[in-house]
Amino acid sequence: MKIALVQMDVQIGEPDVNFQKAEAFLEEAIRQQPDLIILPEMWNTGYALEQADQLADVNGERTKQLFSSFAHKHQVILIAGSVLNKRTEDEKITNTMYIFNRQGELLVDYDKIHLFRLMDEHNYLTAGDQLCLFDYDEDVKIGAMICYDLRFPQLSRTLVNKGAKVLINTAQWPSARVDHWRSLLIARAIENQSFMIAVNRTGTSRDTEFPGHSMVIDPLGRILLETNHEEDIYYGDIDLQLVDEVRQQIPVMTDQRLDIY
Repeated sequence: MKIALVQMDVQIGEPDVNFQKAEAFLEEAIRQQPDLIILPEMWNTGYALEQADQLADVNGERTKQLFSSFAHKHQVILIAGSVLNKRTEDEKITNTMYIFNRQGELLVDYDKIHLFRLMDEHNYLTAGDQLCLFDYDEDVKIGAMICYDLRFPQLSRTLVNKGAKVLINTAQWPSARVDHWRSLLIARAIENQSFMIAVNRTGTSRDTEFPGHSMVIDPLGRILLETNHEEDIYYGDIDLQLVDEVRQQIPVMTDQRLDIY
């Protein structure tokens, strides 16, 4: 599987600018013919939460229009990082990930389930209550999460116990805690014997620096790709057969005691 990681800067409160940039990145990324393209968390607005009601993508329609047509045209799977989203049926605002298959069909929309209090998400957003798990092909399921979700190992293990061989995290993770970012990503890969793919934003927003450091890690915890802080598209290749090989060598999934914990 070839993956394109779109590590982009985000202009806070400027959805028009960010949509234009995202579209340009998609057009550039598809030249390398990846199987999967991933954007970072809240790439459409950044954390302009106090303006969420005015800036949010209503029902994700703008995101759906751009990504669905692009996925269908180029036969690629797209993970639209996440966007600030407003649901008209109940007026709730969520941090929502949209995933499209090669036919341009919406596979899943996932609302971030762990809201980050240090960024005041709990004051403006509604938490989700559903997991994000989808089929990549007949033999491979992918589980996805958003930023702070990474700190909850129960979530990753639940996705793996439900069949995930690849875990994906899209984030706006700050430079101040980049060591936590790296350590947690490596830990999630090792303990779940799965590939861990993480796409972080870069740049500075309201005095908060974001380091990039998007990563691809194999089921043994080996770093296959770690980016720097530059805004760019980065590419990684993973061999999905390695997951089964590692799980056979060290039977963690078989030996876990779900009857006790």
